[in-house]
Amino acid sequence: MQIYLNGEQRQIPDNSSMAALVELLGLSGKRIAVEINEELVPRSTYSDYNLKPQDKVEVVHAIGGG
Repeated sequence: MQIYLNGEQRQIPDNSSMAALVELLGLSGKRIAVEINEELVPRSTYSDYNLKPQDKVEVVHAIGGG
């Protein structure tokens, strides 16, 4: 299926969850924030959120500092 990841078209396996995409991207255990179709998705719901064709996914790395 095709989604948009950070503005770029990307093919991913059908019926992928957000958790599967995070793993596919090698971001498991990293400090990231995810927005799907302009809505923030809590990390606790990644495995419950099934991506749909044409979803617009934004993944950003959290940066600490002060």
